[in-house]
Amino acid sequence: MEPDRMITDQTLTRAEVAALTGTPVHLIDCDLADADLSGLDLSGWRFERCDVRRAELAGVRLEGAQWQSCRAGMAGLVRADLTDAVFASCDFNNVPFRMARLAGARFTGCKLTGADLSDATAIDVQFEECLLIGARLPGFSFKRQTLRKVDFGQADLRKADFREAVLDGCSLRDANLAGARFDKADLRASDLGGLRLVDASLFRGAVISREQAALLIAELGLRLG
Repeated sequence: MEPDRMITDQTLTRAEVAALTGTPVHLIDCDLADADLSGLDLSGWRFERCDVRRAELAGVRLEGAQWQSCRAGMAGLVRADLTDAVFASCDFNNVPFRMARLAGARFTGCKLTGADLSDATAIDVQFEECLLIGARLPGFSFKRQTLRKVDFGQADLRKADFREAVLDGCSLRDANLAGARFDKADLRASDLGGLRLVDASLFRGAVISREQAALLIAELGLRLG
């Protein structure tokens, strides 16, 4: 297989990026901030330590793309195809992923605070050691997944599916969990701070710790003997 073309430490315009399409390219320390790359086919490209902040990536094809230590805050990824893409140690704070294709995507060590993943195709998308504080993930399925150190604090998780999932070191503090499902989920190693008695029915069938159960009991004004 022919190696990817490598470009280092360049500021690239849309025309320059478009001229590189057709074969995978490896960009290192490149500046794409504020660039309009909408609709381009960048499948298989590698982005390493690149600045993609505020770039417009609507409808971009990025299947199998690899992102390492990139800054992409407030970039636009509406309807982008990120199937099987890999993200490691990246900043995607406040990025709209609305209606994006995320099937098989992997996020590790990423910042996604305030990201909007509403209506995304998210079959088998995985997060590990990620910040999703205040993110929007309504209807997401994490069924049977093991989630490690994912912070969902204040996130919109309405109708999310956590059935049979294991949440290891995660936080659901003050998240919107209306209609979420937790049957047989293991929540013992997670932060359920802000849990109210009215939310208790959501966790029917889930495994929680004595300490977490005590939080619910405290809502009744009772104390464990």
